[in-house]
Amino acid sequence: MKDLRIAILGAGRIGSMHAELLHQRTEGATVAAVHDIVPAAARSIGDRLGIPVAGSPRDVFEDSSIDAVAICTSTDTHIDLVIESARAGKAIFCEKPLSLDLAEVDRGLEAVEAAGIYLQVGFNRRFDPSHQAVRDAVVSGEVGEVHLVRITSRDPEPPPIPYVKVSGGIFLDMTIHDFDMARFVTGSEVVEVYAKGDVLVDPGIGAAGDLDTAVVLLTHENRAITTIDNSRRAVYGYDQRVEAFGSDGVASSGNPLVTTTVVRGSGGGRTPTLPYFFLDRYIPSYLAEWRVFVDGVRAGKPSPVGAADGRAPLVIGLAAWKSVREGRPVRTAEIG
Repeated sequence: MKDLRIAILGAGRIGSMHAELLHQRTEGATVAAVHDIVPAAARSIGDRLGIPVAGSPRDVFEDSSIDAVAICTSTDTHIDLVIESARAGKAIFCEKPLSLDLAEVDRGLEAVEAAGIYLQVGFNRRFDPSHQAVRDAVVSGEVGEVHLVRITSRDPEPPPIPYVKVSGGIFLDMTIHDFDMARFVTGSEVVEVYAKGDVLVDPGIGAAGDLDTAVVLLTHENRAITTIDNSRRAVYGYDQRVEAFGSDGVASSGNPLVTTTVVRGSGGGRTPTLPYFFLDRYIPSYLAEWRVFVDGVRAGKPSPVGAADGRAPLVIGLAAWKSVREGRPVRTAEIG
């Protein structure tokens, strides 16, 4: 079977990373083209990796040799590109979130359903081997009936303020990964959200209308309870942990270290720090994500992160914002 020919839309940090992973480390896939609204960015990737540069998204959609499109552009452009990809009959990988607007998400998903196109949303943490093993322990029944899930997600430093202003805020940019992980690990939808937050790291984040420190309590359909804690600044590195506690036991994932070296002496000891950047932490999961995408499209398998998985975390995130602003628990049914 021929390689799956994939076009990358977006040549920023994420698009560039995806292009490199597909081009150099993913069997069964070929990067057929790259495009970016900034031509120089696309040319830089194209020259470095020997990838053709498309002059416009339309060039990609009209190229019958291209099988799939990876949408790694700014969030506000996702849905229009999803719809055009679906109409062109091309499989879709789209970075999270699909949109910051629920009506827009529904508009895009209607087009995908009408075209019968494979869609995979970029919630890459599902493919992290350690996090996935926690989910597997729940699914297999090893921990019994799941009662509590605890998720810690802390960035080493805040994003730039211009990004904060267009990101949708902490719940739609950062915590949205954790909302997806809560659904993934418990295997149950979220019915109620109660969120609290403050600005404890950078006053500029508050001036932009956002929070930098938050705790979220989720209630699931199966009565499991998930707690999530977030901070935009963990001085010790990129901190990502998941725990599932159940009637028969507990499963948890910790953080990898930069090295495995431990130094001990009469005065004590020290261990290495955590990875500082999300790419250092999650490259294996990004690779696994792409392998699943390529295999799924080529073999006609169902997407493991499909339409419902793209929609539900946005609903939870919008409920979290409503909860903070109104100081009360919010049912997800209130959002839609």
